[in-house]
Amino acid sequence: MKIFRRLVLPVTLALAVIYVFAFSLFRYYGAVTAAHVLDSPVTVVIDPGHGGEDGGASSGSGVLESQLNLEISLRVRDLFALLGVKTAMIRETDTAVYTGTCNTIREKKVSDIKNRVQMVNAAPNALLVSIHQNYFEQSKYDGAQVFYAKTDGSKDLAERTQQLLREALDQGNHREAKQAQSVYLMEHIKCTGILVECGFLSNAHEEANLRDADYQKKLAAAICAAVRGYISEGWNGNEV
Repeated sequence: MKIFRRLVLPVTLALAVIYVFAFSLFRYYGAVTAAHVLDSPVTVVIDPGHGGEDGGASSGSGVLESQLNLEISLRVRDLFALLGVKTAMIRETDTAVYTGTCNTIREKKVSDIKNRVQMVNAAPNALLVSIHQNYFEQSKYDGAQVFYAKTDGSKDLAERTQQLLREALDQGNHREAKQAQSVYLMEHIKCTGILVECGFLSNAHEEANLRDADYQKKLAAAICAAVRGYISEGWNGNEV
């Protein structure tokens, strides 16, 4: 198992190189792996946090969390396609997912988060990856951190993801995976799920990294490697 874990990240990073330097291969490879996508035992639901009127946190340079969440999520989606893993996106544009006649920001946020929960729970054999950015008043804090739901398998997946993010991005990051507290989405999903805080927008150096395309691709590769390894080794399915 340890040997497999050591191999998963290099293999996925190699695929990321293909993704970076030979994107034209994506359509071809996607066609080749179509059958494997259909046979995949899991649908990875990718949730780019916030969106639309709800921009989330904002960096010192004015970059919105919702923008970075979407950019990274789309990279995760594309890399999963190369790996033959079926995905579903909560959103693919800078929009919220509220419905009905919502007049206030609060009403829109409530509708939005309930719709996200419904979309995750409606997906067959779902596994949730929610992408976010962190923020703290003191700018000295940095480092990616993974939070997990109370559902079966979530802790295992979060620890795998935390480890690979550390290995791929910052070996000096000593943060540990933690159970999500008071996060509506994570408290109401029925499937395995993690929430990845990719870094701190309040830290200027890390914010610059998070805006960098190559850094985003490393993030995506680490996340995909962790999920793919979990599916291969620990997936038991989820009843929805």
